[in-house]
Amino acid sequence: MTDTTQSSDPASATGDASAGASNIATPDTKAAVEGMTEAGGGETAATASGEAMKRFAVMVRRPDIGLALGIVAILVMLILPMPSWLLDAGLAISITFSVLVLMTSLFIRTPLEFSSFPTILLIATMLRLSLNLASTRLILADGHNGPNAAGQVIQAFGNFVMGGNFVIGIIVFIILVLVNFIVITKGSGRIAEVAARFSLDALPGKQMAIDADLSAGLITEDNARERRKKLEEESSFFGAMDGAAKFVRGDAIAGLLITFINIIAGMIIGVGQQGLTMGQAAETYTLLTVGDGLVSQIPAIIVSTAAGMVVTKAGVSGSTEKAVFGQLSGYPAALGICSFLLVSLALLPGIPMLPFLALAGATGGGAWAITKRRKNEVSEGEAAVAAEAAAAPAVEEPISTALQIDQIRLELGYGLLAMINSEKGQRLTDQIRALRRQLATEMGFILPAVRIQDNMQLGPTTYVVRVKEIEAGRGEVRPNMLLVMDPRGDAITLPGEETVEPTFGLPAMWVSEPNKEEALFRGYTVVDPPTVITTHLTESVKDNMAEMLSYAETQRLLDELDKDHQKLVADLVPNLITVGGIQRVLQNLLAERASIRDLATILEAINEACAATRNVAMITEHVRSRLSRQLSDAYINEEGYLPIVTLSPEWEQAFADSLATDGDEVHLAMAPSRLQDFITAVRAEFDKHAMSGESPVFLTSPTVRPYARSLIERFRPQTTVLSQNEIHPKVRIRTLGMV
Repeated sequence: MTDTTQSSDPASATGDASAGASNIATPDTKAAVEGMTEAGGGETAATASGEAMKRFAVMVRRPDIGLALGIVAILVMLILPMPSWLLDAGLAISITFSVLVLMTSLFIRTPLEFSSFPTILLIATMLRLSLNLASTRLILADGHNGPNAAGQVIQAFGNFVMGGNFVIGIIVFIILVLVNFIVITKGSGRIAEVAARFSLDALPGKQMAIDADLSAGLITEDNARERRKKLEEESSFFGAMDGAAKFVRGDAIAGLLITFINIIAGMIIGVGQQGLTMGQAAETYTLLTVGDGLVSQIPAIIVSTAAGMVVTKAGVSGSTEKAVFGQLSGYPAALGICSFLLVSLALLPGIPMLPFLALAGATGGGAWAITKRRKNEVSEGEAAVAAEAAAAPAVEEPISTALQIDQIRLELGYGLLAMINSEKGQRLTDQIRALRRQLATEMGFILPAVRIQDNMQLGPTTYVVRVKEIEAGRGEVRPNMLLVMDPRGDAITLPGEETVEPTFGLPAMWVSEPNKEEALFRGYTVVDPPTVITTHLTESVKDNMAEMLSYAETQRLLDELDKDHQKLVADLVPNLITVGGIQRVLQNLLAERASIRDLATILEAINEACAATRNVAMITEHVRSRLSRQLSDAYINEEGYLPIVTLSPEWEQAFADSLATDGDEVHLAMAPSRLQDFITAVRAEFDKHAMSGESPVFLTSPTVRPYARSLIERFRPQTTVLSQNEIHPKVRIRTLGMV
């Protein structure tokens, strides 16, 4: 018994039928399927080709890839043959490129604006040589077919220049080569060589000038960096131009040799291989060779001229036409004389009058027009200045300007003003600039700008040093003379004017300059007037450094500390001490001429002292003990030891008993008679050692030192007072006496 089951679902029936039908393939169905497959494959190939073209277009639009493809194309032309139409296009590109280089060299303002010129010169040379080689291949291979064998550009140049006579063409070509090789190339190469040599020789001096301007504060660090970069680019450019000039020279030699080879080889090929007569071969190959040489030499001359324009612009600022026409028209008298000479030449018998008279009129008219224009500019400028002065209301100077005080000022009599800009010896301004650097190096103190001012109320040879408008020193010097001093203290036996050295009050003499050699031979100290003023200025500044160290300068010193010590500054200010407190500590150090250059150590010592006291005097003493190596080293004599005079135990006890305390303040309350005894004893002891040439240090205990110093500085300020804590353990000492 067979059970047959039929599906009642129409969709299922339809699906089964379709499935059965799909298994039956007719010939028409196969053809349709194959056609669809082929159409799909063609569409896929077209899409791939379009994507490739897009990628190529993107690559070509990139400048770096475009330049690389161009260089590769030039190298390919050296190897593979070129059709004549492609050679014509290459020659047109070469001429266009050379004209573009020439125009660019005319419009640049400085040579560094065209710093890529050596590279461009190499590319242009390689392009001409590759085209020359390609044209040589065509001339030697197809020259027997006629004048158009190497393209229409070469044929046109040959016919136009030669005029049917190959001898004329050869002569013109040789002249062009000589002009390029002997005149333009040789001259520009020599200029490039000299410019490169002088640029390299002047490089150290220019770098030192930049460093000097930077240290003097005339330029910023960014300006100095920019000038150094420009200096490096300039030296590199002229060095590259020196080598690039050899490209042009080699190109001229190669062009001459290639032309000679083409003529000889063409004659041999035309007569020996192609069966031409000697006349036919000479006419055909000479036409092609000379045309080829002219097409190569004309761009070469253009590029050589551009090279000469670039290297000769080293001392000219602005574009070429402004420099040339501006300087040629800068002297109307020269144009007028030129016009007169042209008129004289026009009147000579046999000379054509019209061109000379026309040029005479042009130059004479130019001279008249320039003179008139300058007069109008002067009158217009004067009128504008007068109108502006009349229209501008009188501006009253703000009253606040009267409150401004010069930190330090040097006033000169009118007879000393010549020393500011003197070309003989070192100028006064240069010495003051060096003084600022010296103080920064030795003392860590940056001297404010020194204002130099003339004062007609002073004597002609008098100068005055003022600190915050108060006179700090005065002296007289003799311009064009020399100050002579005897370090032994003996009398000076030279003719001159006896005087007193203004800084230290030593006996001296002003002598004339011819006596300088004699003074040096006798062992005298010889000083010129600017050095005398600078020395007096230096001592005045050192005596008043504490007063000139302002709050703002202290803050700037803290801000300029390196990053490693900024955390120390943050811990100190304002938690333990204020900026004003640090300023007072630094002022106390500078008052005794102790250097504050080691600011990090000073701040560390302040940090240590602030844990025990807030008294500025006691903090200063602790800082001085931390600077013991620096303080001791500053007073070691030439024999390597520190000479000292000690304070006796009796006076130590007397000072200790006289100290009175008022809160945190401690002051000395000693009887006037005892003070006078102390002063007398100190003066007698130190005068005795001064007579023997010694400058000892006065040594006391740490407790007594500030008060002994306050007394001694009133009658003997040059005496150094140190405490026992300020003598470094490794310093050798020698006791000369006791007070």
